[in-house]
Amino acid sequence: MVDKQLRVVSGLELWRWRKRAIADAMACDVSSAEVDWLLLEVAGLDRLALRLESFKDWNEIEIVLPLEDLEQLWHRRLYERLPVQYITGVTPWRKFQIAVSNAVLIPRPETEYLIDLAVAAATNSGAAPFLDSGNWADLGTGSGAIALGLADALPQGIIHAVDYSPEALKIAQSNAVNLGFDHRIKFYQGSWWEPLAALQGQFSGMVSNPPYIPTSTVATLQPEVVNHEPHLALDGGDDGLDCIRQLIEISPLYLRPGGVWLIEMMAGQADTVGKLLQQQGSYCNIQIHADLAGIERFAVASIK
Repeated sequence: MVDKQLRVVSGLELWRWRKRAIADAMACDVSSAEVDWLLLEVAGLDRLALRLESFKDWNEIEIVLPLEDLEQLWHRRLYERLPVQYITGVTPWRKFQIAVSNAVLIPRPETEYLIDLAVAAATNSGAAPFLDSGNWADLGTGSGAIALGLADALPQGIIHAVDYSPEALKIAQSNAVNLGFDHRIKFYQGSWWEPLAALQGQFSGMVSNPPYIPTSTVATLQPEVVNHEPHLALDGGDDGLDCIRQLIEISPLYLRPGGVWLIEMMAGQADTVGKLLQQQGSYCNIQIHADLAGIERFAVASIK
């Protein structure tokens, strides 16, 4: 949302704006740290200058929009609950700065663990030798975060990133180009595995963060989520498992024997997902992993 055309303000003006913004954030129960996150992006200040407030004495600071526009955007953050990531147009994820818009779900820090689990599966001493290379799928790529993480962590692999939303794919493709991975990631518009039909049986691994929120729960989520993030990336049907069921059922057609299947899910879904994987009959080495908060959030399985 920020237009990137530079303007100049004094350090004192920006310091005064920051003080007001922090006070307003506290009054609206928004983290005051978001003020500095915003200033890191729009003013190019570093964390030390913000912490010490040394920028207050600078004569000139270049910012990418007028202070009055910054004030309007901050009011939208406070009173419309517009996520700060959509204001800045970027979010940190792993070691990347990933572009986002309201066409894509904002990548969450906990999802980063999917990449670590994929690497662990690929480099396990008993793993199939093809797992650290070959074709990997990121189904429901959104901003492209998982595809980028896989491309970075598995340098011998080719990543096939699929999303139903053309608008999301534009963001993902732009991120791949900007971060230098466009030669390693191929993008497809469509539903789950469908655009990859020509590659059945040829995938080393599949990673997905699918919609997994029950339909009736979506409206109860934080206003930042329900009012601004794409419901297509959130709503997983009556029990939240519609997409996960489909991925469990169809993936064995696409994954090689010994290939790895990884997904993120919602708290409370792990037992059901584990049973679905067992009942399908094509999976083995089924594992459930918790995130850093202790929530059982990830399922990993191998193809027999």
